[in-house]
Amino acid sequence: MAMADTISAPPAAQPAYRPVSTKLDWGHALRSLQRLLNDKDDTIQVFEIMRALNGSSTAKGYHRLLTTPQGGRIAYQRAEFAERLMDDAWLDSLPQGSVGAAYREFVRSQNFSAEGLAEISRQTERAVDEPHPYAWFGRRTRDVHDIWHVLSGYHRDGLGEACLVAFSYAQTKGLGWALIAVGAAHRGRKGPTPYAKAIWQGYRRGQAAKWLLGEDYERLMAEPLDAARKRLGITPATVYDSIPPEVRDQSLPKAA
Repeated sequence: MAMADTISAPPAAQPAYRPVSTKLDWGHALRSLQRLLNDKDDTIQVFEIMRALNGSSTAKGYHRLLTTPQGGRIAYQRAEFAERLMDDAWLDSLPQGSVGAAYREFVRSQNFSAEGLAEISRQTERAVDEPHPYAWFGRRTRDVHDIWHVLSGYHRDGLGEACLVAFSYAQTKGLGWALIAVGAAHRGRKGPTPYAKAIWQGYRRGQAAKWLLGEDYERLMAEPLDAARKRLGITPATVYDSIPPEVRDQSLPKAA
């Protein structure tokens, strides 16, 4: 048989997937920030800012995950955590006093879900659902956001969100988080209430904590909340806690 007859035909061409962009678009991010500062409930602007500025940090975060003790396994399995968070039976099985139980109460009291957040993200970035490692890591970062609310102790009021984005910048180095935190701190710097100080403390708390994106979240959700905070080095939010709940939304006032 001739040698040419033994050569296999080339494999069929595989579809080309577009990776998450790592380019920065400051103009778009700043326009979206202005819209967000005018309406703190306009969540879609958060994802617009992340899409404009966070691409390189997502790629770097994925590669950092691979260097952690459990990261290779987590990345290899590439589980979609939003699906787990939508499993009511699993959430109900988590013990009282655990991170998962606190998360369960948090989302149900607010009547929202991980899938709802995912749907908002899809309105701004089609690539978010692509089968690409960076896109998967971006989804993972998105899906643990409300768990970080629980771990950090920041609520969903305007100040709590601003503090958490500062915390998130320290954890992820995503410039989108930094832009929102700076914008919120600038808006809240005047007056007797220490909004800017609370946001700065959020950043410092994120710096001091262990890198949360390297955690095995299924295991973390079953861990006692207080023990998890201690193990992860998450210190109390003393400045935020000192501000009365009824004025925390004033940290992101509407523009005149």
